[in-house]
Amino acid sequence: MAMSKTAKTLLIIGGVLCAVVLVAIIGIALLIEAMGKSTIADNSVLVLNVSGSLPDYAAEDPTAKIFGINQAQSLSSLLTQLKKAKVDARVGAVLLDIDYPAIGWGKAEELRAAITDYKTSGKPVYAYMEGGSNKEYYVAIAADKIFMPPTGDLFINGFAAQAQFYKGSLDKLGVEWEDVHVGKYKSLSESFTRTDHSPESREVVNAILDDYFGRVVSAISEARKKSPEEVRAIIDNARYTAVSAQQENLIDGAKYRDEVNQELKIRLGYKETENLRQTTANAYKEITPESLGLNDGERIAVIFASGIITSGKSADGNFGAAQTIGSDTISKAVKDAADDDSIKAIVLRVDSGGGSALASDLMWHTLEYAKTKKPIVTSMGDVAASGGYYIAANSHKIVAEPSTITGSIGVVLGRPVIGGLYEWLGISNEYISRGKNAAIFREDKKWTPEEREVFQRSANFFYWDNFVPKVAAGRGRSVEQIHEVAQGRVWTGAQAKENGLIDEFGGLTRAVEVAKELANLPADKDVKRVVFPAPRPFLQSIFGGDDEEPTVSAAGKAQQDAIVKALPKALQKMFRYAALYDNLNRGETMAILPLELEIK
Repeated sequence: MAMSKTAKTLLIIGGVLCAVVLVAIIGIALLIEAMGKSTIADNSVLVLNVSGSLPDYAAEDPTAKIFGINQAQSLSSLLTQLKKAKVDARVGAVLLDIDYPAIGWGKAEELRAAITDYKTSGKPVYAYMEGGSNKEYYVAIAADKIFMPPTGDLFINGFAAQAQFYKGSLDKLGVEWEDVHVGKYKSLSESFTRTDHSPESREVVNAILDDYFGRVVSAISEARKKSPEEVRAIIDNARYTAVSAQQENLIDGAKYRDEVNQELKIRLGYKETENLRQTTANAYKEITPESLGLNDGERIAVIFASGIITSGKSADGNFGAAQTIGSDTISKAVKDAADDDSIKAIVLRVDSGGGSALASDLMWHTLEYAKTKKPIVTSMGDVAASGGYYIAANSHKIVAEPSTITGSIGVVLGRPVIGGLYEWLGISNEYISRGKNAAIFREDKKWTPEEREVFQRSANFFYWDNFVPKVAAGRGRSVEQIHEVAQGRVWTGAQAKENGLIDEFGGLTRAVEVAKELANLPADKDVKRVVFPAPRPFLQSIFGGDDEEPTVSAAGKAQQDAIVKALPKALQKMFRYAALYDNLNRGETMAILPLELEIK
């Protein structure tokens, strides 16, 4: 039934009134928030929680805060707080509350460097842990002092690398896996075709463990004034209670949090009757870097590329969803930054184990254009491997932490063959086709030799005609030299520097400094970091706008992620990569890490 003119008019008026009311509510809330802006008392202690997933970047929208939407703390935000505290005369000390952050070893290195930089101010930084293992302790030893409650446990018991293999499960289901790949170390399919590491995979894992173990032993030795031999003996005798850890001089005190506060009062010269003035990270975020003389000057674009590489738009991780790198989103951000005359250089922050080879190449192409316009520097996070390295290689300089996982220059095409599962379920398939390879994507039978050759040619083409030559061009080396260190092999940042795959060590801050140098900007002047693409406002992320599709799916994506998180950890990884496996089944070439290792 057609709507009457009166009904339409009332509907329009109602919509306008709702919009006006919503804007008024937001305006009032913003005004209240502005009136209640945080003020920092003199000689305060800034308390920073080092916990949670700590993604590289998460937009901080005041509107979301008004609606009570919890926004994830990011690594870049945490590092900014330390940078501000270093120059803020009102901050007398920093207390790091370390609670099992879900970060890799690259980010742990970056956080340690930021703590070390803060200490150059001469102001103390204490670390407090209720419990900790290798990574937590590695971060904590960068502080001046470490404390744990008397009943806390410290597990610095060495390194173990866990990789999961699913062949046994697939055999029970009647599912086989087949693939073609280039590079003897490109062992993605081992997860589905073996029950343990191949000799090549085992070689890589042992090399990574040796590198990490030596680095941690060296760091503990230097921080706690012990010989490497003493540290190795301590590791072999772990675990430690807080009391025994103090006896071994691994921590500075087995104290409760209030006792640590009392020690800070003494260190900062408080009177006995005074209460310790503490400032939380949320409150300190209200203090802008610009108000402290930071983040001001010539503009440098920072583009964050975190997650699995896919075609299309990126997922920003809002509403608890996983972050992804969409080729359309990143390509547009790179081009916009390249064409913006106010931007003097571009820093690409990559934290990805790869994904779609096609999507990686599309971003590489846009970076090739941007390189002709201004300097491009890549900063690697925990991981920048396979497709992540593909896009990083097209930079003027690459900066990574010694513990960053990188390399994995290789390609793979593979798929599950589920004919046995169909047979078990009583399902039969009949293909009637025209054309020699018309049934090449059938899922119930393995490839014929001729079909396998089709996919092998595709893999060879991407590796020999694209991946290796483009890395060689980006690194200023020959194809032969790159192939020698490629073949799908994974390297740590320290190993990659020896092999010429990165230029120097450091995190995002160092990458910005390198970008300044390449853009001939004064070394003694700060720069303004501008995030591309600009974060979408909170309401737009829900309702859509401009050229974006309405993201009704955002809440749905969060629900999917919640379901995945509720699964056993062993199954979570499989579901995270489900979309990629679907692409593999369609014959798409993948540039992705061979194994997802969990190193503890």
